[in-house]
Amino acid sequence: MTSTDLLDDLADLDPDRAGVDDHVADLLFRDARSVARFLDREVPEDLVRRVHDVVRWGPTALNTVPLRLLLVRSPEARTRLAAHMAEGNRERVLAAPLTLVVAADPGFHRHMGRLTPHAPQLADVFAADAEGAERTARENAWLQAGYLVVGLRAAGLGVGPMGGFDKAGVDDDLLAGTGWRSLMVVNVGWPDGEGTHHARAPRLEWDEVARTV
Repeated sequence: MTSTDLLDDLADLDPDRAGVDDHVADLLFRDARSVARFLDREVPEDLVRRVHDVVRWGPTALNTVPLRLLLVRSPEARTRLAAHMAEGNRERVLAAPLTLVVAADPGFHRHMGRLTPHAPQLADVFAADAEGAERTARENAWLQAGYLVVGLRAAGLGVGPMGGFDKAGVDDDLLAGTGWRSLMVVNVGWPDGEGTHHARAPRLEWDEVARTV
């Protein structure tokens, strides 16, 4: 199965199915790793766009869909971004074939007339509450960022999310004029081997994370 076939399968998933098979579960979660080493191979923009075309359907509060993406490819833009990264992340940004600045758009309400045609007044509600709009944007863009990571893995890509960077610096530099607010930086590419030298870290068990009341 190719990455394109898998994206098509996910897009056409039967809602009556009880779940996905083990191959998909392994690809997306159990065997997937955070990747730091990539092959010298281009990531087509059309592939990233196809991933977005699938994951954009994931739910957000009031269908706000505030996730925004800056695709960093050129050497000049990559150097600018690396300057805002924590020291341990700079070389990773410079070496990755593609880096995404994942951001939230506090001005998402400008689109509410189209996104919530049943409640167009929400545009005015959020426009009058800048603090609430920014909080809503960040919370829901983080939710969409999770969908994005899983979607990129579904396409066969390796993903290396990073939080060590100067967010204000990125916002004032690469995101200047957009109003977007950066959340994380994600390196994307085809993994070089396993893409990491770290052993698989454990996860907490069900009884440690869940309660029934």
